[in-house]
Amino acid sequence: MLRSSNPILSKKDAFTPAAPAGGSTYYQGYPGAYDQTAYAPYGQAPHGVQPVEGRMTLDDVITKTAVVMGLLVITAALSWMMVPATLYMPALILSALVGFGVVLLVSFRRRVSPPLVFVYAVIEGVFIGMISKIFEQMYSGIVAQAVLGTFVAAGVTLAAYKFFNIKVTPKFTKVVVIATIAFAGVMLVNFILSLFGVNAGLRAYAGGPVSLLAIAFALLGAGLAVLNLVLDFDYVERGVAMGAPASESWRAAFGLTVTMVWLYVEILRLLSYIRR
Repeated sequence: MLRSSNPILSKKDAFTPAAPAGGSTYYQGYPGAYDQTAYAPYGQAPHGVQPVEGRMTLDDVITKTAVVMGLLVITAALSWMMVPATLYMPALILSALVGFGVVLLVSFRRRVSPPLVFVYAVIEGVFIGMISKIFEQMYSGIVAQAVLGTFVAAGVTLAAYKFFNIKVTPKFTKVVVIATIAFAGVMLVNFILSLFGVNAGLRAYAGGPVSLLAIAFALLGAGLAVLNLVLDFDYVERGVAMGAPASESWRAAFGLTVTMVWLYVEILRLLSYIRR
């Protein structure tokens, strides 16, 4: 049994190997019992025998990730075009809070629910659409730069992971997980304080000065997002190698999407600081 180190992907039974694809399921009442699948009607599982679930594959992960991210991008584009200017901030705040709640809900479930993953994609699409629209109005062309920067960073991270054969050690994962949870907690508190007009200096808001602390936290966030991508890649690689259940490809797609969204937002912030 193998566990993922990514806080989003970590479930204690995530890598329980699936039954061999196309293999036989035996009645376990006594040794040498006959194979019941031989007498089951075509396409149906025999009485008392659980259907065999397929194995997680790299193609499944890529396909599901593309579907989830595609839904997110479509929702972001629709939000960009259809939400009136007077609702930009309310939609941004509401989608950020609800999206965070959905992330926790999906993460704590023993088995990933694809409909909940789609709900996350839609809600986060609204958030991405609104934050992108706001930044684009202030800094023309910044969204295209942030999108390019996000995919370049992800591509370089994947290349480094594969070509340099990066090993995800227990010490490395422990540091990344603790740092990620701490960062998320601090940013959540800072976000809530900002709703009441309290600026702790961790983020530089529109029209305000950019402090070294704000730059440091944006760099830290982008760095942690990249490190979490490494954990995501390791999760997928080990899951495929160990024959994890096919349903775990939804968890991998969800985790990759969450990390990519986080990376995009941090790069967007960094670019806005540079252009002030």
